[in-house]
Amino acid sequence: QVQLVESGGGLVQAGGSLRLSCAASTRSFSFYHAGWFRQVPGREQEFVAAIRWNGEDTHYADSVKGRFTISRDNAKNTVYLQMNSLKPEDTALYYCAAAVYPSRYLSDAKFDYWGQGTQVTVSS
Repeated sequence: QVQLVESGGGLVQAGGSLRLSCAASTRSFSFYHAGWFRQVPGREQEFVAAIRWNGEDTHYADSVKGRFTISRDNAKNTVYLQMNSLKPEDTALYYCAAAVYPSRYLSDAKFDYWGQGTQVTVSS
């Protein structure tokens, strides 16, 4: 069982930046692909970004490409999401997730563990 705890959310003006963190409860996390997702009430969950277990590959949704950067520090069992040039439409509850099976392609990753989320609100 892996527990994931997100932090770093908050209120920011459009054009600003935030850095989200996701801390895992086990060192096994360093062998799992990790991802960030977001959800707005009344809408489906949306994929944001994913990173390979060893950090050597990343994958982004088109809506955040060039603005967000996913990274990880396996020594700290932590994955990050640096969000720059934030827009009001980025407002959502952001979740991190872990995929136990190291799929060859990040786009095929099936996520098994989820955090509780951290709220990001971008004002216009």
